[in-house]
Amino acid sequence: MTRSFVAAALLAFASWSHAQASTCDSAVYEDRNGNARRDAGEPAIAGIRVSNGTEIATTGKDGRFTLDASPGRTLFVIKPAGYDVPRRADGLPLFWAHTPPISAHALRYGGLRDVGTTCPSFGLRRTPTRKGDLDVLVFSDTQTKSQVDVGYYARDIVEPLRRRDGKPAADLGLTLGDVTSDDLSLYPAITAVTTRLGAPWLHVAGNHDVDPDAQVDSEALSTFRQQFGPDTFAWEEPQADFVVLDDVISQPGRKPAYVGGLRDDQFAFLAQYLPTHDARRLLVIAVHIPLFPDGGETFRTADRERLFALLKDVPRVLVLSGHGHVQRQFFHDATTGWHGASLLHEYNAGAACGAYWSGAKNADGVPDSTMADGTPNGTARLVVARDGTYRLSWQPAGVTADTGELTRAMRVHAPRVLRRGAYPAWGVFANIWMATPTQRADFRVDGGDWMPMKRVEQADPWLLAENVRDDEAPALRGYDRSPEAQPSTHLWRGALPTTLGIGAHRVEVRTFDQWQGEQRGEATYRLEDAAP
Repeated sequence: MTRSFVAAALLAFASWSHAQASTCDSAVYEDRNGNARRDAGEPAIAGIRVSNGTEIATTGKDGRFTLDASPGRTLFVIKPAGYDVPRRADGLPLFWAHTPPISAHALRYGGLRDVGTTCPSFGLRRTPTRKGDLDVLVFSDTQTKSQVDVGYYARDIVEPLRRRDGKPAADLGLTLGDVTSDDLSLYPAITAVTTRLGAPWLHVAGNHDVDPDAQVDSEALSTFRQQFGPDTFAWEEPQADFVVLDDVISQPGRKPAYVGGLRDDQFAFLAQYLPTHDARRLLVIAVHIPLFPDGGETFRTADRERLFALLKDVPRVLVLSGHGHVQRQFFHDATTGWHGASLLHEYNAGAACGAYWSGAKNADGVPDSTMADGTPNGTARLVVARDGTYRLSWQPAGVTADTGELTRAMRVHAPRVLRRGAYPAWGVFANIWMATPTQRADFRVDGGDWMPMKRVEQADPWLLAENVRDDEAPALRGYDRSPEAQPSTHLWRGALPTTLGIGAHRVEVRTFDQWQGEQRGEATYRLEDAAP
């Protein structure tokens, strides 16, 4: 018997033994000092749910749980309301642990590495009951492709949101995928920036977060999971329960390379979790690829209908998605397979990177990055009340809490000058970034009577003008030019009067936002006489 044969046999036996030792019997305990280690005197906690992404177990009186912990799985605690979890050294919440894989396909960015534990315990720390609203920062598509972009993200998005008193910028943070733009080596740098905000931060996986050299869907998020934890999990607060779902089905070697959808193990998790959801809270479903059709079957119809069947009887549901680098409010009904008691709201959030960190740079050297529908790059805020009702708002990049401009809700565009007496064929446009399709908008000139504006689906004229400036520039105005303007779903128009006096005229626009109340914007135009 040769040495090589013996070595091979021993390796095969070790792998077999590892595969057979797939049941985890461990515990959840009260981590009173927050050091992520069970110390003497720290008691067990009963009634806590722990999952492997498919099954859910509940701890007994001794805090113990039993779960399948096959190699390569990620086990996690479903953080209950009234508790917090420890933080890792990089500031991310520590509520999960990977079981060591037997072997791993060699991946460029490292993939899921052996982390040295097969059966983790989880610590929770009791927190004072939050009596007010839950304040959540919602980012989507930070999508940095270089360290330069990470710098833009820090200066344009994160730094303006940091509080001067050093307190967390929100109670919770959530990034809706495409954390980076294919270069997964940037994850630590991005995390170091995001965690400056001080809030516990959760991450959804996006199509640009997959390992580019993965051979099958099951390994496509190996490096993402190594950095951010499970791709499917639940997290609970007193006002809302959050379910994060990887909805990117990778199709290596095929076209398209991915499609929106969910896996059977995710449906199994949902089927067990949803009956435990507190119906008094808002249920937030966080995904990357929108659930609604977007120019074809971008999300598998059968998966959407299967998901909607599970959600149908949940009284309060909000879907958060990203991916499109535009901003939309979508309300699902029977045409998309939704049969709940009321319409299902999906907020398709705009991108933190806007149009991929493109456009002419401002005085601080940061690209303008207005999105193709005219929405400025920025972030959203979700505020959830104790009764499960919620409010949404959009915060353009660079706007800080200290400026008092958090409710700036639109860009108003008007031509600079028109001929006095001309046929009123030119309009004032209001791009109202968070508007729903049925929202009301009015305008008035020089303090006169309010007149209704009409919703139109066309390109934002401000961005069209920017496209022309790029076209006519003798040299590049930035690394990448602004995107070609495309029809916006939140644009309103009113015809400007031309029978007023010569000179400047003030145009005011008001809209009635269902979450933030009345919002206003303004612009000016001038009338001049002209001879034929």
